Amino acid sequence: MTGPADGRLLPARHRTWPWCRRCYGIALDLGSARTRAWTSGRGTVLDVPTVTFPGEGATCPIQRGTIVDTPGTARMLYRLLGPHLPPDVRPLLILTTPVLAGVAHRAEARTAVEILRPRTVLTVPTARAVAVAADADLAQPLLVVDLGAHLTEVTLLVDGAVTDARRTTLGATDLDGITPPARITEAVVAMVTGMLDQDRTTQTFDALRRGGLLAGGGALRADITRPLAKRLRAPVQHVRAPHTAAVRGAARLLQAAHTHPSSLTGADATQAR
Repeated sequence: MTGPADGRLLPARHRTWPWCRRCYGIALDLGSARTRAWTSGRGTVLDVPTVTFPGEGATCPIQRGTIVDTPGTARMLYRLLGPHLPPDVRPLLILTTPVLAGVAHRAEARTAVEILRPRTVLTVPTARAVAVAADADLAQPLLVVDLGAHLTEVTLLVDGAVTDARRTTLGATDLDGITPPARITEAVVAMVTGMLDQDRTTQTFDALRRGGLLAGGGALRADITRPLAKRLRAPVQHVRAPHTAAVRGAARLLQAAHTHPSSLTGADATQAR
């Protein structure tokens, strides 16, 4: 017998969605530039611009990793997923959030996703979702560098939990003739250096020696990542399809959640009312 996320026992030969209606779920990565979603029964990731249409033009409801228009975010999510939700099914929803987004962002995100009628909302740090997508060994310290479109975060994971994190509101879409790729490279080096300086253990050093894990759309840009290894004097590892790593990691957690709740240790859960 195995136990689902709500503690009930399930047969050892438990059959997932669509036979088990409680297994239906949504994995969601709300980015400032792109929103990506995975749903049970679908083998691909939905990937759309993070825009809403309150009037005649399009606006961006999420800016620099912060939800600035909660109703607009809800409209965008319903347009993307609402019409395809199975009737009379309340999904388990796993939402990735920037590590340093804060309580207010998570609260706004939970309000926005209520449009999808979830029975439970679990928020997971983006860095942990990336590590899961990469099959990283979470028993060892891990440094995750998330090079987003409008936000760059460096996170230290120890035993799968966040122990240190830094961020800058600078991303790949900011780069142009005036702002060169070296700006992001230098920002990452400065964040890692700060973590090393303040760490009274060897965990950051050990993680760096293993090699930083690169994710986010910016990880596809060699003009950012190639100089990074040289400046850090350490190896860097690219996650496969780094721009969708967060949502794919959330999808793996979602698939495990029903029968292996221990996979979600550290997740922030909210039961739908």
